[in-house]
Amino acid sequence: MEFASIRIITDDLDGMVAFYERVTGSFARRPAPVFAEVVTGGAVLALGTPATVAALGAGAPTAGGNGSVIVEFLVDDVDATFEGLREGLDDVLLPPTTMPWGNRSTLFRDPDGNLVNLFSRPA
Repeated sequence: MEFASIRIITDDLDGMVAFYERVTGSFARRPAPVFAEVVTGGAVLALGTPATVAALGAGAPTAGGNGSVIVEFLVDDVDATFEGLREGLDDVLLPPTTMPWGNRSTLFRDPDGNLVNLFSRPA
């Protein structure tokens, strides 16, 4: 078995693609108008409209309904990365901070309200 991706369902695919392209510095693959993949060094963040899960009926995930997942990206320099993104971030929960376990982290929300953590490990 191989881990393939985590998918976020969104009503604003273009906005979310633009946001994650900016955060990751990667361009999304758009194999269909209702789906995109942002590929980073070790993982894929898939973004899809509700149409991509419509076959699940009443059990389908809903856009903007996340409250338990944090999308995390390992970066070389949290402070520099945050400074480059700061102007476009609407909801910063934690500016760059050294956590008790030594990681340097910043947390903010994407346009759908999902938590995003950029972190670096201690040297």
